[in-house]
Order: sequence, then C-alpha cells, then structure tokens
Amino acid sequence: MDQRPIQPRTLKGFRDFLPGPMLRREHLIETAKRVFRSYGYSPIETPALEYSEILLGKGSDETDKQLYRFDDAGGRDVAMRFDLTVPLARFMAQHTGTLGVPFKRYQVGPVWRGENTQRGRYREFLQSDFDTIGTESILADIETGLVIHDLFAALGFTGFTIRVNNRKVLTGFLEHLDVADQAIAVLRALDKLPKIGRDQVSGELESEGIGRPEANEILQLASLRGDNDEILATLGPLVGSSERGAEGVSELREVVDGMMAAGVAGERVAIDVSIARGLDYYTGTVFETFLDDLPDIGSCCSGGRYDDLASLYTKQRLPGVGASLGVDRLLAAMDELGVGGKRDTAAAVLIVYFDASRRDDYLALAKELRSESLDVEVYPEPRKLGAQLKYADRRGHRLALIAGDREWAAGTVQIKDLASGESVEVPASKAGATCLELLGR
Repeated sequence: MDQRPIQPRTLKGFRDFLPGPMLRREHLIETAKRVFRSYGYSPIETPALEYSEILLGKGSDETDKQLYRFDDAGGRDVAMRFDLTVPLARFMAQHTGTLGVPFKRYQVGPVWRGENTQRGRYREFLQSDFDTIGTESILADIETGLVIHDLFAALGFTGFTIRVNNRKVLTGFLEHLDVADQAIAVLRALDKLPKIGRDQVSGELESEGIGRPEANEILQLASLRGDNDEILATLGPLVGSSERGAEGVSELREVVDGMMAAGVAGERVAIDVSIARGLDYYTGTVFETFLDDLPDIGSCCSGGRYDDLASLYTKQRLPGVGASLGVDRLLAAMDELGVGGKRDTAAAVLIVYFDASRRDDYLALAKELRSESLDVEVYPEPRKLGAQLKYADRRGHRLALIAGDREWAAGTVQIKDLASGESVEVPASKAGATCLELLGR
C-alpha cells in the first residue's frame, strides 16, 4: 500500500531560516554580544520551560492568555517562557548567594507567545536581553540607554531614536488626579495609543471607570511635545505635589543628561511621556527604540526598570533594569532598509578547483588562508571556471582564488574581486595578506 508523502509545512507564526537570513541573524547576535561584553555583562541561560506559576501574572492579562501552557509527562503544570526577564527574576532568586550583586547578565534565546502574527512579529521569536540586577543606582539606568545606543550604532543604523519615560511620572500624575488606583489600567491603555489612537484609548479609559475630564488630562499629558528641556519644565507642575511624580521627573533628567554626557547625540534620545510599556512589572525608567526611516515597524529595543519583580520569589530585594532587543523585528527592518548586506555564505573566499590531481594543494592553500583568519570554501569538484564563478556570485563570496597549471608552476594565485570583476596575480605566499587587504581587514 502506497503511503502519501507528508506535506512539508511549518506552523503559523513559526519559520525556517535559510542560510542568508540566518547569517544576518548570527551577525546581529554576535554584534549584540560584543557590545554587551564591552560593558561587563556576562552570559547566562535559563530553560525554555518553567513551572506555570513562575510565569503567570508577571507580564499582563494578555501575556497570560498567550502562554503555551500544558501538563508535561509527569503531570506538572508548565509553560514556555514568553520573555527572558521573568525567568531572570526566578534565576536571581535561586542563585544570588552564588553570584552576588550587582550582577550584570545577557541572554539570547527563543521565547514563545501565542499571539496574532504580523510584520516582524511571530509566535516563536528570538530575544536578546541585558540586565543589571541588585542596584537602584540611576547610573545603571543611564548605562542601559548607552548600551542600546552603542548596539544600534554597531549594527550600522544612522537614524534611530531612543525614547525614554519614567513610570513614576505617570503614577505621580495619576495621584495628582486622584485616580492612582487605576494606574495599571491607564498604563496598559496608553501603551496601545500608537496602535488604536486617541479616541479608542479615551473610550478604554472611561470603560475602566475614569471620568472623561481625567481621561482628557491623561491624554494631554501623553501628547506633550517639545525638546527634552521643554518637556521636563512642563512635567514639574503637572505632577503637582506628588513626591513620586517629582522623583520620576528628576530621574528622567538624570538619564537624559547622563546619556548626553557620555557622548550620545541630543537628537538620539527623546523624552516621550506616551511611552508606558504594557508589562506590569516596570516601576521607573522605560525605553523604546524606533528607527527614523521605518517608525511603523514599532519599537526594536525596549525595556526599563523593574524593582519589585524578584520579590515574588524571594524576600531579598533585587531591583533590576535592562532591555530586550527584538531580534526578528530588527532583522525585518534591516532587510527593508538594506542594512548589513545580503550573503548566503559565511566564507568570503572561494578557492576555484580546476585539477583533481591538485586536490591536496588546494586543501593546503585553504588551510594556510584559514590560519590567517580568513573564512574559505573550496569548491567540491573540478568544473569549468565559469560555473564555479557563477556559484560564487550566487552564494555571495567576495573573492575567488584561481590557480591553474600556469599559476602552480609560477608559484602564484589570481585573486578576483567578484564585485568589481578586477583580478590581481600575487605570489601564493602573499595570498592571505592580499585577501585581507581587499576585504578591508
């Protein structure tokens, strides 16, 4: 009996990665790790699966609904992590005695949310997080903004804006309006402002029991515009006598001033009072990062301060601040903007293979080039030059090394720049140095 072949397909919201996109993904991750390490962050890893009680109620009602949750083979109620921050809080509660504080970590790994898919948004996606745990110092908040800035600059973006706000400003303003008991509902509604607009947010606020006059004042606060100094001058009177609000305004000023003192251009950091961040655990500074040439794709790096999250797992106070890079969303943006280039091979150099009797010579040449920190591929079988160069062009090799009978006899190789079409013939002993020079290394 014939069996019909299984249809090859992927689940909605899940993807395969071909070599080209995967190379760009790895380049992004390697760049991020390099920036994290330059600030003293160390790598950790946590499991994909956690007990459900670890994850439930830590983000929002929406993230609870999006959890991939099930009973495992042992009858345990488990769920797949929806971000890397909540597992970090559990991790720190378990390991603080060993690690000590302050502790700076980074982690790169997949997370899962059963949400509706859209451009740059999937059900399985990669996050790249960095956090500082165990200090309330505003320096850690400033440094978070600096890491975001250096990361986007290292990836080749010239136009991006880090928008910054402080939850204490919003909370203090709500205290001033005497609706502080509705803070979570207000923050969640404001987080939807770019997606659903002012009128729908106003309706959502009123549905939560907030009067129309108060809802209008909240939206007026969120619509504040101007340069950073103008907004800070306006915020002081708006929070009134609220000590928490005044503290938030002061922290906002320190973050902006600190980032600029460290060399961030003024136009790259902007106070935006509408930034609320939808997750419930944020308590102070919040960040969202937008690409100036592609703002509609949304924030590509977000985060903030969360001083109480770990209190769910330990009596020890473990304040934290950090951010998460939306790797897949940023990759979608890089593709649209043409940042980072496109290649389907990790090897910049292809060695053309002419003569089967010279196989070992080609392999020795490749080994010599690799010893000089070059990534090299040897074509696997002897074929005509045109076919091998066509392969190199399609795969994205930068250079082709050509050595036939004449070159072997003369002790030389030809190096062809596949972008310009120009070739240079050099002694075989100088092949590596010439390749490095042509590659700009």
